[in-house]
Amino acid sequence: MFGRTILEPRYGLLSFKEGKAFEGKAFSKHHFRPTKLAGACHYLTLRKPLYASSKHTVSFSLSISPLGLDKSVPEKWPPVLEPTAEQPQLFDGTIRLYTAYICPFAQRVWITRNYKGLQDKIKLIPLNLQSRPDWYGEKVCPTNKVPTLEHKGKIIGESLDLIKYLDSNFEGQSLLPDDHAKKEFAEELFAYTDTFNKIVYTSLKGDPAKEAGPAFDYLENALHKFDDGPFLLCQFSLVDIAYIPFVERFHVFLSEVFKYDITAGRPKLAAWIEEINDIEAYKQTKLDPKEHVELFKKRFQVST
Repeated sequence: MFGRTILEPRYGLLSFKEGKAFEGKAFSKHHFRPTKLAGACHYLTLRKPLYASSKHTVSFSLSISPLGLDKSVPEKWPPVLEPTAEQPQLFDGTIRLYTAYICPFAQRVWITRNYKGLQDKIKLIPLNLQSRPDWYGEKVCPTNKVPTLEHKGKIIGESLDLIKYLDSNFEGQSLLPDDHAKKEFAEELFAYTDTFNKIVYTSLKGDPAKEAGPAFDYLENALHKFDDGPFLLCQFSLVDIAYIPFVERFHVFLSEVFKYDITAGRPKLAAWIEEINDIEAYKQTKLDPKEHVELFKKRFQVST
């Protein structure tokens, strides 16, 4: 072993202290490999030795996915229900998440379910938004929207409410911080989600390069709020889950159709997207980017 440090299961500044430190080197997660998990800490070792310097410590920002916190497992997507499919028996003890693979609101809840390791407890019921079974609107959800959760004799809707519900009513690592300042900022970020989406969706009918900028600038600035991790509240949280399904779609569509790179001049946003793309619970929910582009083209009547 050429050196060892400890990473708590969050993201933050690490101080490397074993013998002499290494000056003038660019550190990244690729310099390290996980060796074992002990309690709440992850032990990391250098993959190869680096030249020593005269200094004894060096601090660096190291982003490594919190091993052991993402409880997702590989899962085959269940088939989308046909409009003639029979209704499952309501409130028979099965916890069901009624969803749609193309829906960003539903994707929020899907990611949360996966990350908390609830894939065996919460059954996915995927619907076709263009041809839902009649029973869904008549007996499950009068608004005929997704996502909804069938749990303990009730139907719960609204994606932001649902991700909080899963976090507080099921086992697993909490996806909201204990820190008071971060809790307050989380509520501010949740409150901005509708404004964010409205700005960007509206811009798609005009000039996104000019009109969508403030929404992405807001996220870039939010990512500067705290300096101990690459996510909106430093550690991966429900706030990241609230935004990423929409950013995923906007990123690919604006780049493909309008040649507008939302990460240009926004390094924190670029790093945030890269880090989230390493999270298995999220990766399991992603559609082919080409599908997003085609869906948006139809929706906004854009041709290229």
